[in-house]
Amino acid sequence: MAEDKNKQQSGSTVESAPAQKNATQSYLDIDHFREGIVVMKDGSMRAILSTSAVNFELKAELERDSIIYAYQNFLNSLDFNIQIIVQSRRLDLENYLEDLSKRITATTNELLKLQITDYIAFIKAVIAQANIMQKRFYVVVPHYPSGFKKIGALGKLFAASQAGISVTDFSIEKKLLLQKAGTVATGLQGIGMRAIQLSTQELIELYYGAYNPDQSTRQKLIEASQLESEVIEKVEEMEI
Repeated sequence: MAEDKNKQQSGSTVESAPAQKNATQSYLDIDHFREGIVVMKDGSMRAILSTSAVNFELKAELERDSIIYAYQNFLNSLDFNIQIIVQSRRLDLENYLEDLSKRITATTNELLKLQITDYIAFIKAVIAQANIMQKRFYVVVPHYPSGFKKIGALGKLFAASQAGISVTDFSIEKKLLLQKAGTVATGLQGIGMRAIQLSTQELIELYYGAYNPDQSTRQKLIEASQLESEVIEKVEEMEI
């Protein structure tokens, strides 16, 4: 009787886990990340560019006018939509402070050790008193593969994922998407801004921080390559 009870409890626990996972993922439009590309559940694709900023207020009036006209020409030259995102988040100085602590051990100059120690204490005091924010700028470039069918907002809740793109089709569609991303990067370069496409790991960290702003500052993600392992779908019953 005890063995049967343990088997039933073990089986119910394993079966309930996928249901919770599917319930959570049903609210996300993202299906998966692949080769630095975001593949959505409706089968469309996204490339995300991280861009630098231009300090517009410090420019002279002539330079401002030049930037405005260049930006206007850039937008008019596009034959596809883009999305511009400005993200403000707390600046993470944990790695910076960790590097400073390593320098204390590495240096032999006692005066330098004391100065680094005081500087670390100063930075920690500033962080404790106020949130140091950092702004990041992104441009999202969408792409809709051939034969794409747009699903309405209500249909997203009930429709199955269309993101099963074959290797050949993905390679072709990715090339078309990267051409659009290159056009955007070139246009931004004319304004004096640099644009770099995010890698798969950077995409994961971006979305993780967007959906978990508080947790992302406390719990860091591991490398995406370390997550590639077989998924255990069922636990075999064991007799005790």
